[in-house]
Amino acid sequence: MTAERVALVTGGASGIGRAICARLREDGLQVAAVDLKPDAAAEVAMFARGCDVTDESDVDSAVAAVLDRFGAIDVLVNNAGITGSQAATTCHETPVEEWDRVHTVNVRGPFLASRAVLPSMVARGSGHVINIASIAGLVAFPGRCAYTASKGAALMLAKSIAVDYAAAGIRANAVCPGMVYTPMTSWRLDQPALRTQVEDRIPVGRVATPDEIADAVSVLASGRMSYVTGHALVIDGGMTAL
Repeated sequence: MTAERVALVTGGASGIGRAICARLREDGLQVAAVDLKPDAAAEVAMFARGCDVTDESDVDSAVAAVLDRFGAIDVLVNNAGITGSQAATTCHETPVEEWDRVHTVNVRGPFLASRAVLPSMVARGSGHVINIASIAGLVAFPGRCAYTASKGAALMLAKSIAVDYAAAGIRANAVCPGMVYTPMTSWRLDQPALRTQVEDRIPVGRVATPDEIADAVSVLASGRMSYVTGHALVIDGGMTAL
């Protein structure tokens, strides 16, 4: 056990999750990560465990292991997520199984992790749940029905937790990135014509880096903004201001 603050990050092996793990460690937190690729997560976290965030028993076991190792979880970052395949497009063209796959990871995952962690936070009278949502949870991404709906749900899950657990000393917020260059988006952003289309819609003229999203999580996780809960923190280079 440790007196230092502890963060648990889901999907910590790559992209935004990896950057969050590295940044929170720099901030002095003890960082645990769960991912389908635990060896990669172990490169940036103090403790890593393989976990399928869509599996209730897997999530419960992973959370129990983190609590056993560190004694507490002060910050839960629900980062694990997917965009869906190219089949996950407009509503009537999206196969039901693809809709379910996106929502199982992006909505069921944060629900299961939060459900597993919250009892220990309630018992201690403090804690912070941070969901990595998306600006797609605020404005619809054309041709990405399943993803847009799932990120809206992830955002509202954070708001629901904020409302239900405020009296217990627990906060919940969502970070809503715009376009970020990660292994998940590189297939698109590595194509010059497609990247230009994306960046032409962003006032600052470029996509974000994972480290810039990690900066936002760092600020929320620091505890300095103790009155902020139920908030959607948009990090999009001005994209949704247009």
